[in-house]
Amino acid sequence: MQKWSVAVGSPCNCLYMFVCYLRREIRIEKIVRAISSPTMAVEPPFFEKYKAIFQSSSHEKEKFPMVEVFEELELPLIDLSDLNHGPFERQKCIEQMAQAGSEWGFFQIVNHGIPEELVDRLKYEQVKVFQQPFDKKAEKNFLNLSAHSYRWGNPLATSLRNLSWSEALHISLKDISKMDECNKLRSTIEEYATKANLLAQRLTEYLAQNLGIKPNYFQENCSPSSSSLRMNRYPPCPFSSMMFGFIPHTDTDFLTIVSQDHVGGLQLKRNGRWVSVKPNPKALVINIGDLYQAFSNGIYKSITHRVVANQEVERYSAAYFYCPTYETVIQSCSKPSLYRNFSFKEYRVQIEKDVKATGDKVGLSRFLL
Repeated sequence: MQKWSVAVGSPCNCLYMFVCYLRREIRIEKIVRAISSPTMAVEPPFFEKYKAIFQSSSHEKEKFPMVEVFEELELPLIDLSDLNHGPFERQKCIEQMAQAGSEWGFFQIVNHGIPEELVDRLKYEQVKVFQQPFDKKAEKNFLNLSAHSYRWGNPLATSLRNLSWSEALHISLKDISKMDECNKLRSTIEEYATKANLLAQRLTEYLAQNLGIKPNYFQENCSPSSSSLRMNRYPPCPFSSMMFGFIPHTDTDFLTIVSQDHVGGLQLKRNGRWVSVKPNPKALVINIGDLYQAFSNGIYKSITHRVVANQEVERYSAAYFYCPTYETVIQSCSKPSLYRNFSFKEYRVQIEKDVKATGDKVGLSRFLL
């Protein structure tokens, strides 16, 4: 410990400086103990789990800059309140959705019927969950949910290119009843999922109007229990130029509803180039899934997208995946069909096989005629 002498100044000044010094030392010691404590190990152990990948990829840093983006764009913004106005405004709104689904595969919506307060409450509960110790999150029965509901990284990763720097809680809606009734996360998810399911049903029905599909198709084939909610957290990443928060992919559903914060990071492939999506926390992002692309016979596009990692700050998002029951057969709405008929279960099984065999999803190209 540093020596203190009256030569430094008056006795009062010396005493004050000595007390300040002790307080500082005590604070530092507490911080060190806290950081070293297992209860503070919130982050997934990326470096420990994927040590070999990081070591083998270190020399590729200059050769393969993966996160290369040319521009930042705003997604088409659609005001759903126009659906409640006159027939002209309503039809124009539906046409805007159809055009965006065909040309972009993505759009964003406002005045959608999900209260901002509910979206904020879901985010609050989401943050609380992910701030729990990693060992607790990784428990087999975490929150009484099915095994592997909590996910992080990519168990099948072979390089930084297919390793995601993120953690997620993927909840099948049929599992919500297993959660503790007193858990505020459960009640919030139930409330959010109810509204998101109704919104997804409305959107898919509007998009189907120009396809000649019967209006009640989605209500008959997509029960609330067949869909799922995925809450994502993207921690700060020291290798943000070398890897993704979430690797490039398309969604295995009819339609996805995404709420996100202000941080940004979503990118999509447009005209063969990666573009960044300017974040708008006041809007919900909608994207077409694989099933709707096949169902619409290619009219609507399931676009490859990814999330880039951020070196400085964490990012949160929540995605509602609107899915049919496993027995539902996906059949193109027009002839000649681009895709053969397949059930949702068959599609999911094929994806699992491809991921195990190649480390990546192949998707719709497996079902081309």
